[in-house]
Amino acid sequence: MFHICTLCCSGTFFSSCVLATFSCLCLRKLTYEGLELLSRFLYAGRRECPRGFLLCLDRLVVWEEPRSKSKICANVFCGAGRECAVTEKGEPTCLCIEQCKPHKRPVCGSNGKTYLNHCELHRDACLTGSKIQVDYDGHCKEKKSENPAASPVVCYQSDRDELRRRVIQWLEAEIIPDGWFSKGSNYSEVLDKYFKNFDDGDSRLDSTEFLKFVEQNETAVNITTYVDQETNKLLRGLCIDALIELSDENADWKLSFNEFLKCLSPSFNPPEKKCALEDETYEDGAETQVECNRCVCACGNWVCTAMTCEGKNEKMTAHRQQPGQDLTEEELARYVQELQKHQETAEKTKKMSTKEM
Repeated sequence: MFHICTLCCSGTFFSSCVLATFSCLCLRKLTYEGLELLSRFLYAGRRECPRGFLLCLDRLVVWEEPRSKSKICANVFCGAGRECAVTEKGEPTCLCIEQCKPHKRPVCGSNGKTYLNHCELHRDACLTGSKIQVDYDGHCKEKKSENPAASPVVCYQSDRDELRRRVIQWLEAEIIPDGWFSKGSNYSEVLDKYFKNFDDGDSRLDSTEFLKFVEQNETAVNITTYVDQETNKLLRGLCIDALIELSDENADWKLSFNEFLKCLSPSFNPPEKKCALEDETYEDGAETQVECNRCVCACGNWVCTAMTCEGKNEKMTAHRQQPGQDLTEEELARYVQELQKHQETAEKTKKMSTKEM
């Protein structure tokens, strides 16, 4: 019976081994314990090597049983929101918890967000790289403020992807297979038909034309993230812009047919973009505040409100100002532009580092 030991003991005169159920590792030197154990088995007249040992002609082959995760991580301590994992080299490392247990014990975080349990809070802190502590048990209470910061209307990646999924589902339903005496329409031909119907003649679909196309299907366009219908209409337009940005290769905010086809291709997997600020990256949905205005990370871009601030007691976490200095509308607009430029620079740097790798 030939064993994998044949490969391990290459170069020997004889490599026929017993106990053919384990992999092996050839050692040039015998340990005292191994030699003693082996001699006892051979002296007893047994032909089989003891468990964990394989005998080739001039070497002792020792089988090393792979250590389980529980053994490798036995003495490893990972902080809250992190768990021990095993690398490809069999070494322990700490990573963010992949999935928390679904037990319900709501807690309010120091960021004002309610979490299902402590694990979800610490996991979010690990994933976002931010410091979040448990403020108190239970759901977060609404904070009353004389000048509450309004949240901007944004299209999150989940909103964009849901709209895209509905449109693709609608288009796939219009595919007509070829018949005996008639030619059907495949997915590309269905898209071509709608592209020509809503194109104004420049062979490009802008956001207005794209929106009119999507509005042909009430189910696809019916995104109701907000209570106010007017806000939902605004959200619809923002998500159309987010869809165009997915495949707008020349950044002219218009889609050629090939770009349009890529945007709505069922096989295309939209990338998850993050927002950059002060050498840190933030997940979709992350928020920061500038005076009385709030900025939200949505589809890789910072989106901010543009309110005129009256109070001077609110301090921005993301904007470095002298105490007592307010932001005018022009200053806020410039700050938002700085955020976007910083984001573009971070993305270019990331692309360059990826190419070098």
